[in-house]
Amino acid sequence: MFHIIRPEGAAHLNRPHVVVHRMKLYDDEVTVHQGIPVTTPERTWLDLAELLTVDELVVAGDSCVRVPRPEFDGRDMPLCTIADLQRMIDRHKGKRGLRKAKEAIKMVRVGSDSPQETLLRLAVVRAGLPEPELNVPIIAEDGTRHHEPDLSYRKYRIGIEYEGEHHGEELQVVRDISRSERYSALGWTEVRISKRHMPNDAKSAVAKIRTALIQAGWRGSD
Repeated sequence: MFHIIRPEGAAHLNRPHVVVHRMKLYDDEVTVHQGIPVTTPERTWLDLAELLTVDELVVAGDSCVRVPRPEFDGRDMPLCTIADLQRMIDRHKGKRGLRKAKEAIKMVRVGSDSPQETLLRLAVVRAGLPEPELNVPIIAEDGTRHHEPDLSYRKYRIGIEYEGEHHGEELQVVRDISRSERYSALGWTEVRISKRHMPNDAKSAVAKIRTALIQAGWRGSD
């Protein structure tokens, strides 16, 4: 299904598999991708607020503002910034989905590398645990920079790793074992999460993380 924005007053368009929206579209909300005019990432995010849940909109927002890894993404700049998302909210007062967009942007963060990382973070915060940092490198006492846990609590030396389907591959298993050994050597605790921990608002994942925090000295009021 294709969604197309037509200016108010433009000729009617009736095509199979095409949904036409009549709304205000500013010049700086349009870019060109492979020769096709499309809405910018920040405008697309705002339009998605009509269709997505708040959590899904946070996932989309995190994806827009994440700092890409050039070796994997082929670019080194985010699609847009949180300020760009806020500008869309401020500009389009009264737009459908605006309430959800206002709620979602409060929870959008730079640093999440996947939808599951975002959903895990949201579940952790909803459960009353401290908000974790995202993809922040571990710095040893001698200043050496080590790997970046998906989510972490530096104060408690806890790193949380979300393991997707590729973590079952042989080479990845070897890398994961090496990573676990580094955690131990640095005096950090590793919490490993997979999709089996994610049902019911990541209840099982939250329980694992809460246990690790309590064992590290967290008492619920920090």
